[in-house]
Amino acid sequence: MRASTRKKAIEVCNAKVAAKGDNVGLSFYAFFANKNNDPETLMEAAEWWIKTERLDHFEKALKIKDMIEKME
Repeated sequence: MRASTRKKAIEVCNAKVAAKGDNVGLSFYAFFANKNNDPETLMEAAEWWIKTERLDHFEKALKIKDMIEKME
Protein backbone atom coordinates (compact mmCIF):
# COMPACT_ATOMS: atom_id res chain seq x y z
CA MET A 1 0.00 0.00 0.00
CA ARG A 2 1.41 3.38 -0.97
CA ALA A 3 2.56 5.80 1.74
CA SER A 4 -0.20 8.34 1.05
CA THR A 5 -2.88 5.67 1.51
CA ARG A 6 -1.27 4.44 4.73
CA LYS A 7 -1.14 8.01 6.06
CA LYS A 8 -4.80 8.62 5.18
CA ALA A 9 -5.84 5.30 6.75
CA ILE A 10 -4.07 6.13 10.01
CA GLU A 11 -5.74 9.57 10.07
CA VAL A 12 -9.15 7.98 9.50
CA CYS A 13 -8.56 5.39 12.23
CA ASN A 14 -7.51 8.12 14.68
CA ALA A 15 -10.57 10.22 13.85
CA LYS A 16 -12.96 7.27 14.20
CA VAL A 17 -11.47 6.26 17.57
CA ALA A 18 -11.58 9.87 18.80
CA ALA A 19 -15.24 10.19 17.79
CA LYS A 20 -16.57 6.77 18.77
CA GLY A 21 -14.10 5.13 21.15
CA ASP A 22 -11.60 2.28 21.12
CA ASN A 23 -14.15 -0.34 20.04
CA VAL A 24 -15.16 1.34 16.77
CA GLY A 25 -14.98 -0.72 13.60
CA LEU A 26 -14.52 0.30 10.00
CA SER A 27 -13.99 -1.06 6.50
CA PHE A 28 -11.43 0.01 3.92
CA TYR A 29 -14.14 2.13 2.31
CA ALA A 30 -13.75 4.52 5.26
CA PHE A 31 -10.43 5.62 3.74
CA PHE A 32 -12.23 7.00 0.69
CA ALA A 33 -15.07 9.47 0.08
CA ASN A 34 -17.51 6.70 -0.92
CA LYS A 35 -16.77 7.59 -4.51
CA ASN A 36 -14.87 5.71 -7.15
CA ASN A 37 -12.77 8.74 -8.13
CA ASP A 38 -9.42 6.93 -7.64
CA PRO A 39 -10.02 3.29 -8.61
CA GLU A 40 -6.33 2.34 -8.60
CA THR A 41 -5.83 3.40 -4.98
CA LEU A 42 -9.18 1.92 -3.95
CA MET A 43 -8.24 -1.44 -5.46
CA GLU A 44 -4.83 -1.29 -3.81
CA ALA A 45 -6.44 -0.84 -0.39
CA ALA A 46 -9.06 -3.50 -1.16
CA GLU A 47 -6.41 -6.00 -2.22
CA TRP A 48 -4.40 -5.40 0.96
CA TRP A 49 -7.54 -5.70 3.12
CA ILE A 50 -9.18 -8.69 1.39
CA LYS A 51 -6.49 -10.73 -0.36
CA THR A 52 -3.31 -9.99 1.59
CA GLU A 53 -4.63 -9.72 5.16
CA ARG A 54 -7.90 -11.67 4.69
CA LEU A 55 -9.78 -9.30 6.98
CA ASP A 56 -13.51 -9.30 7.59
CA HIS A 57 -15.60 -6.50 6.11
CA PHE A 58 -15.49 -4.56 9.40
CA GLU A 59 -12.48 -4.58 11.70
CA LYS A 60 -11.52 -2.58 14.78
CA ALA A 61 -9.91 0.73 13.84
CA LEU A 62 -7.14 0.25 16.41
CA LYS A 63 -6.26 -3.14 14.90
CA ILE A 64 -6.05 -1.67 11.40
CA LYS A 65 -4.00 1.29 12.60
CA ASP A 66 -1.54 -1.04 14.31
CA MET A 67 -1.22 -3.23 11.21
CA ILE A 68 -0.60 -0.23 8.97
CA GLU A 69 1.93 1.33 11.32
CA LYS A 70 3.91 -1.91 11.28
CA MET A 71 4.10 -1.67 7.46
CA GLU A 72 6.01 1.63 7.59
